[in-house]
Amino acid sequence: MAQSKLSEWLPWPRLQPGDRVRLVSPASFPDDIEGIDYLVRLLNGWGMVVDVGEHAMDRRGYMAGADEDRLADLNAAYNDPGVRAIVTTRGGAGAYRILDGLDYTAIRADPKPLVGFSDITNLHLAIWQRCHVPGIHGCLVGDQAISTARHLLTSTEPAVLQRNPRLMSSAAEIEGRARGFLMGGSLAALAGLVGAGLPDLTGAILLIEAERTIGLGQVDRQLTQLLRSGALAGIRGVALGRFPGFEDYTDRGWNLIDVLRDRLTLLGVPVLGGLELGHGDNPCSVALGVSAEIDTGTGTLKLDPPARPV
Repeated sequence: MAQSKLSEWLPWPRLQPGDRVRLVSPASFPDDIEGIDYLVRLLNGWGMVVDVGEHAMDRRGYMAGADEDRLADLNAAYNDPGVRAIVTTRGGAGAYRILDGLDYTAIRADPKPLVGFSDITNLHLAIWQRCHVPGIHGCLVGDQAISTARHLLTSTEPAVLQRNPRLMSSAAEIEGRARGFLMGGSLAALAGLVGAGLPDLTGAILLIEAERTIGLGQVDRQLTQLLRSGALAGIRGVALGRFPGFEDYTDRGWNLIDVLRDRLTLLGVPVLGGLELGHGDNPCSVALGVSAEIDTGTGTLKLDPPARPV
């Protein structure tokens, strides 16, 4: 299945009041039950019926229980025709461990949105590779995050995100305009799937975001791994989100912008920076796997809707 054929992606029916939403924890667990209660109240306020995966609050090290239990919760949600959307309680770590066991047949047979980012990027990439079902890179915490996610879930109208010139990544911009399907998310997840199930990115607008955990060398290594693998050879553009923690960080004279420019210039494609996507407080939510256009002249990322009329 060629990833660049945008006509092949499978939209899901938009959410309507009365639809059921399942909360699951395929990676790490929420900090406390109040986080679950908050999501239930929020979605109830939209008129949704909410239930919670059996193992959503389990704990095993830094993960929400055993691999088989996290996988069972996710597959149960995809196999339940009454569940119309799946919302992850958080990212963290562990989603990459359950990719091989996902019920891709069920996902293709009954497309439904999966909401999450950070480590959940692994699930978005795997589902796109095997099923071409769009996902939502985002969360339901913060006014901006909630309003953009609600639009994607309940509307069949396009979405537009505007560059924030105050964000650090806006300084790594390379002029131009490009159209393709938006795919990506966490830089660590993208690099981690090289040789282990990274989808074909031919024709993609690649979304990249990250938070500072180790240093500039890690960003350099992850971008270089993607470049050397050939995974980025066919992309049409890059959309840069947030990189919190790097704002005042330098390493022997270089900062994040130096690394991004040094690596991304090699691609010869437009780069739009300054997008409110990824880690940090109150990010925007964005659809992955849909037709998208970046334009540095207008500073916009425009996206087709991931949902279809009911």
